[in-house]
Amino acid sequence: MRMMRRYSRDFYGGLLMILIGAGAGVTAAHYPIGTLADMGPGFYPLAIGILLALVGLAIAIAGGLSQGASGPRRKIDRRGGFCIIAGTLAFAVLGVYGGLVPATFAIVFISALGDRNNSLLQAFLLAAAMVVIAVLVFWWALQVQLPLFNWG
Repeated sequence: MRMMRRYSRDFYGGLLMILIGAGAGVTAAHYPIGTLADMGPGFYPLAIGILLALVGLAIAIAGGLSQGASGPRRKIDRRGGFCIIAGTLAFAVLGVYGGLVPATFAIVFISALGDRNNSLLQAFLLAAAMVVIAVLVFWWALQVQLPLFNWG
């Protein structure tokens, strides 16, 4: 009977990061790159794609060298994935129809509920703190053109 090597989740996660980074790099290469002194619209996505692929390579190598998935298989936590997707969708909708404050609160609160160790109070406090940080950084310091509240 042939023994198949069982790779760890880090190995497969690293491969996924390499694919995403390579995809971002290939897509960004279709835009003008420019130079460090005069960056074009493709410079930053290309740089981030390359960095993501390099980090993914390091993770995949480390995951490939580890013992792999030994022991009992863990159940997939669907709650975390669902909450992250739901939080992202809530941010997209509330960013347009509610503004920065409700959108930021929603994405952090809903995503924090994906962790079974967080209580409702902890998720609320984390979301409230992130709203303050988002307002200070994005609305006040960077002056992102997203209103704080937009009811309509």
